Amino acid sequence: MHCYVVVELKTADFEPEFAGKLNFYIKAVDEQIKTKEDKPTIGILLCKSKDKVVVEYSLSDIHKPMGISQYQLTHIVPEELKGSLPAIEDIAAELNRKG
Repeated sequence: MHCYVVVELKTADFEPEFAGKLNFYIKAVDEQIKTKEDKPTIGILLCKSKDKVVVEYSLSDIHKPMGISQYQLTHIVPEELKGSLPAIEDIAAELNRKG
């Protein structure tokens, strides 16, 4: 499947207006980037927390493929990922070099 995916990360609890904003971003991708060969653009909204009923009402009249989930922060990096992620010092050095 070839499609665009719009991911938005919010540092707050889900609010109904977040769904409208994500719908706007999906529409912009559909109008500006997507081609006839692409499948429908998918929107993923990650929030600090969500209320299932509020989410259902917020998405009830939006007809684009969109999902909303919550995330949980952790300071522990899984062992299997440690070798593939840069160290904090490497990221800081790269940002300082470009800045």
